[in-house]
Amino acid sequence: MAEPTFRERGRSGAPLLGTFCAIPHPVAVEVTARAGFDLVCIDWEHSQIDRGEIENLVRAAESGGAVAMVRVPGNNSEAIAAALDAGAEGVLVPRVSSAEEAEAAVRATRYPPDGERGAGPGRASRYGYDIAPYVAAANGKILLAVQVETARAVENIDAIAAVEGVDLVFIGPGDLAVSLGAFGPDGAERLDVAMRRVIASCKKAGRAIGLFRPSASDVATWREAGVSFFIVASDTMFLGASAADAAKASASAAPGAGRAQQAGRAGKGRS
Repeated sequence: MAEPTFRERGRSGAPLLGTFCAIPHPVAVEVTARAGFDLVCIDWEHSQIDRGEIENLVRAAESGGAVAMVRVPGNNSEAIAAALDAGAEGVLVPRVSSAEEAEAAVRATRYPPDGERGAGPGRASRYGYDIAPYVAAANGKILLAVQVETARAVENIDAIAAVEGVDLVFIGPGDLAVSLGAFGPDGAERLDVAMRRVIASCKKAGRAIGLFRPSASDVATWREAGVSFFIVASDTMFLGASAADAAKASASAAPGAGRAQQAGRAGKGRS
């Protein structure tokens, strides 16, 4: 029996775990991919990654044993085509707030008759050597996730979740909180209500649900709520947290060393 494709796994609601990669270097992507995630999502939207770097970053993810997905910088056909032609097995399209915008993402992701993607001799088709079989199989293999992260998207979630060709609805809680005016602890309850509204709508439509979490601390809670696809933190977040922990531990072992301790002493002197 053939292994299920990435699209089939994502659509089915099977649990999948990934992280964002924002460091624009293949070594960083490959090291992250080797950590054991099902996928890495190359964050072209919120990092200093150029279009010409995408192909090597996708290669690095594959070399590390993870599925390569790309969060494109916007809902436009050129960016989606570039990511897919580079060999990505999925795209995450940000700021989708209506059924019409979801339909545009579908058209850009799928070849005719399901969409309007253009066929080109990129890496995904082995630079044209396998273009015919690639075009024939791509619609069934590529995962399309649309990111819900605005108040308008929550209002339109029933229509978004109903769009044929959308495989997964991904909740971006950071921008959603900003859009709702619910950023920070005081808005936590309002954000939670909105996120659960999205989850309920997707479950009713039979659409798989994804979610970003800054840490793994509450993944089990959201899994129980119906989320199956998790992107947890990012390479830069892991780097920062690990470096801070090492600096703190080293400073504790060598009193007086470390900028954190020095800053603390300086702060006390000013109080």
